[in-house]
Amino acid sequence: MYRNYLKVAWRNLLKNKGYSVINIGGLALGMAVALIIGLWINDELSHNDYFSKKERIAQVFQSQTLNGETSTGPAIPRPLEMGLREGYADNFKHLVMSSWNNAVYLNYKEKSLSRRGNFMQEEAPELLGLNILKGEKNGLRKINSIMLSESVAHALFGDEDPIGKVVKANSQYDMEVTAVYEDIPVNNSFNDLEYIMPWEKYLSLFEWIKNAEDQWGNNSFQMFVQIADNTSMEKVTETIKDVKKDLNEETAEFNPQLFLLPMKDWYLRNNFENGKQSGGRIKYVWLFGIIGAFVLLLACINFMNLSTARSEKRAKEVGIRKSIGSQRKQLIYQFLSESFLVVLFAYGWAVLIVLLSLNAFNDLARKEIEFPWDNPVFWGTSLLFVLFTSLLAGSYPALYLSSFRPVDVLKGTMVTGKYAGLPRKILVVLQFTVSVAFIIGTVIVMQQINHAKNRPVGYDKEGLVQIPVMSRDFDGKYDLLRNEFLASGAVVEMSGSSSPTTEIWSNRGGYNWEGKPEGFQEDLAWTEVTPEYAKSLNLKIVKGRDFSREFASDSNAVLINETAMKYMGLTDPIGKFITDDDIEDPFPPLKIIGVVQDMITQSPYEPVKQGIYAYDKHGNTSFYNLRLNPDQSANENISTIERVFKEHFPDIPFQYDFVDSEYGEKFAAEERIGTLSAVFTALAILISCLGLFGLTSFVAEQRQKEIGVRKVLGASTFNVWNMLSKDFLKLVLISCFIAIPISYYVMNGWLQEYPYRVILEWWIFLLAVVGALAITILTVSFQAIKAANKNPVKSLRTE
Repeated sequence: MYRNYLKVAWRNLLKNKGYSVINIGGLALGMAVALIIGLWINDELSHNDYFSKKERIAQVFQSQTLNGETSTGPAIPRPLEMGLREGYADNFKHLVMSSWNNAVYLNYKEKSLSRRGNFMQEEAPELLGLNILKGEKNGLRKINSIMLSESVAHALFGDEDPIGKVVKANSQYDMEVTAVYEDIPVNNSFNDLEYIMPWEKYLSLFEWIKNAEDQWGNNSFQMFVQIADNTSMEKVTETIKDVKKDLNEETAEFNPQLFLLPMKDWYLRNNFENGKQSGGRIKYVWLFGIIGAFVLLLACINFMNLSTARSEKRAKEVGIRKSIGSQRKQLIYQFLSESFLVVLFAYGWAVLIVLLSLNAFNDLARKEIEFPWDNPVFWGTSLLFVLFTSLLAGSYPALYLSSFRPVDVLKGTMVTGKYAGLPRKILVVLQFTVSVAFIIGTVIVMQQINHAKNRPVGYDKEGLVQIPVMSRDFDGKYDLLRNEFLASGAVVEMSGSSSPTTEIWSNRGGYNWEGKPEGFQEDLAWTEVTPEYAKSLNLKIVKGRDFSREFASDSNAVLINETAMKYMGLTDPIGKFITDDDIEDPFPPLKIIGVVQDMITQSPYEPVKQGIYAYDKHGNTSFYNLRLNPDQSANENISTIERVFKEHFPDIPFQYDFVDSEYGEKFAAEERIGTLSAVFTALAILISCLGLFGLTSFVAEQRQKEIGVRKVLGASTFNVWNMLSKDFLKLVLISCFIAIPISYYVMNGWLQEYPYRVILEWWIFLLAVVGALAITILTVSFQAIKAANKNPVKSLRTE
């Protein structure tokens, strides 16, 4: 029986090649989009799956309230470690203090590399469950030990056994390789953990870290934990939430609340608003999941529309089958079999489309997704996917066609009725409602990105280069290097800073100034800079003056930005002093000598943060900022800079970043989402147009005799085109009126997440309407004009 169903289905496909191509092609595109989005979603949801203890690992976060606003982040004070170990140890299986991920220079013989990693406590390898390939699992016991990832070990030692070898870190201290661990895959939070060095080494390197042992206000560290087997994240959070407040009265005014953020939430749910978890990348998972479902639905609608539109041609077949004894359920099985065959062919083409486009998609989405050939779960899911799509696409045609009465069909008295085409019209409206909504959403996403891109940055990022300063070899050489870089002709100005131009690395409080409101809890971005900082960035001084080496008193001077001036309530800040509340380690009063223009150092979608630029008198430079000579090519300038650099640091890799590229990375996530949305929108429109093309073709074929009569009676090509097009244009207009309010509501809600956002303009929606109508006209016109130009004699001669 089923063999007969499939044979009939195959013959119908061959008999109607044009409709078969449209059906299979549309379904294949829809299924390919659903497949590739499914692979992307799986990759997102499987983030951190490499870690077998994922459900028990967490990072300690804290929320603090300043002036009624609560901020949340993973930075914690060093004394918290002992507070948790001494009073709450039963809640944890492992507790690990860690530095932030940072780059160091690693030297072995003639080889020199720059790699990223962390200083971590001894339990880190056990907590993370690292796969140790060589050496000892407890490789951080000795203060001068280092654990390397497999790729770093190979890059440094080649085929040599790395265990016991000594590498020099930052040209400063010797570290013995005690273990090599498997590279952590890209799709994981610790994928850039290319080395691990002992926490005790970190404490020995920097005086400020030693001094932070009892500084509860110094939130400069990270803490990772694995909770005990007999408890849960919620219970531990409830237990430790007030620890910092209970152990230290000085920070109690900020109402610090500790909590555990599980590893499973680090990637997808790491956004917080006013101390509450507010999502994250999970919104994109939902977004693309909905897009994939709708694109597949559009393809299924095409199948439904074309199948029901051709119902009259199948009516006699249904009548004959019923008259010789076929039951309705047998006819339903037959039509579902046809649907299954079409979907199966479409799925094969969809897999081919995915294979051909996967590399391009990975480049676009910055992923390393591979097609899961050897995954039985994928193929089982694919089978369910094919069956589900077959039912979705074939259920309505099967129920509709099997409902015909054989007597009416065979007598030729079957009348389709006034509302017979209503379901098809509803489906067309649904198709274009989705397509128009996609168009509006994509335009608004792109407009929001461009809105932020066009925001004044506050400094000149073009031709500005950053060189990281990570080694003691740089100590005391700033002035020498600056003079040589300037003398080389490749650089017109150079400065040093404690933070990169595009980030804030330090925030401080505890300051007083004239006119400070009682009880005001300040939070100021703090950057130490050399006197040439503003000149190297072309940063405008809007009040007062810049730093000058000619004034010795400038070593206790600061610049503030415009936002800080407003934040501090200073109308005339020049000459005012900022003092320090820290009784144990106070600094001399800082004199405000100038106000600089606001510059974007964090997210371009957020307001500029209030900031202080202090004179760097302790050599805290972490980056050199070089303004390239605009009269020479960038390549020529970089080559010259590298030559000068290598003369002084032959054993250190020459690293640099263009600031405009670093700034551009801030838009990368939104741009990828916008580009992917545009691609999927284009495919959705293409699928809708395929269905419209097939439907128009069928209507033109169905009405060919009417068109012939009209032509004989003098109708022009325009008259025929208008007759065939107007109904479809009406449906698309209805779609637009439905899509516009839905799109406005959804996109307006999305924009509320951005403090600096675009305003929704009426022309965006008009553009979508005009675009949808233009696409419809182009799609329909081909078949309409073709039918209008057909010789009426050929249409009428069968009569």
